[in-house]
Amino acid sequence: MRLYRERAIVLRQHKLGEADRILTLLTREHGIVRAVAKGIRRTRSKFGARLEPGNHVDVLLYPGRNLDIVTQVQVLDGFAAETVTDYGIYTTACAILETAERLAGEEHAPAPRLFHLTVGALRALVAEERPTELILDAYLLRAMGLAGWAPALWDCARCGTSGPHRAFHVAAGGMVCVACRPAGAATPSADVLALMTALVHGHWEQAIATTPAVRSQASGLTAAHLQWHLERQLRTLPLIERSRPHAGPAPDPVGAPA
Repeated sequence: MRLYRERAIVLRQHKLGEADRILTLLTREHGIVRAVAKGIRRTRSKFGARLEPGNHVDVLLYPGRNLDIVTQVQVLDGFAAETVTDYGIYTTACAILETAERLAGEEHAPAPRLFHLTVGALRALVAEERPTELILDAYLLRAMGLAGWAPALWDCARCGTSGPHRAFHVAAGGMVCVACRPAGAATPSADVLALMTALVHGHWEQAIATTPAVRSQASGLTAAHLQWHLERQLRTLPLIERSRPHAGPAPDPVGAPA
């Protein structure tokens, strides 16, 4: 079979034998690809730190029976080195990578929009010009939208009645009207819903103007909605550092709504 070239984000790696590693890649055209980087753990490895989780790379792959084989790699964006020096940025990047892997679907199923969204989120993250928690929540909401799991933020998630509504229920799919409201539904403030809507649509000035309390509630609803649909908890979300200082606006993540 012929070699093929791809752009990819390295999502994860783990040891194989004495010198190799198995990589989980989110590629632009082939979705999730699992590949072996031979000899990468040796001191003189030609791959070195190029295939660290978080890096955006141009990679040449040889199709294998079970796992593809990495034959060449070039770093396009060295996000791994730019995130490890700051705990808050690093843990947020880890949450983005873990979410991307969970939402990408089956191996080799194309997910170009998720790939571009992930690259854009990592670029915005290392720029340090927006609060990390807002970048993460915007990524989670938009990634859920690509997966078909976007929470309803205006119309009732059950009957479609036009909002605004007062109750939010994760299992129901988001905002619910009085008639459809299940027991135990949350009642977030209008500011929380406005923030979530702003993050979906990229209205950053509105999002940045919110208070830490509003951001915390929006993050909680976003994380709960994601993990309900994944039917599992993300290991990285509890580690996220919230309410970090920031400098000012940065370009919107690539592939995300303007």
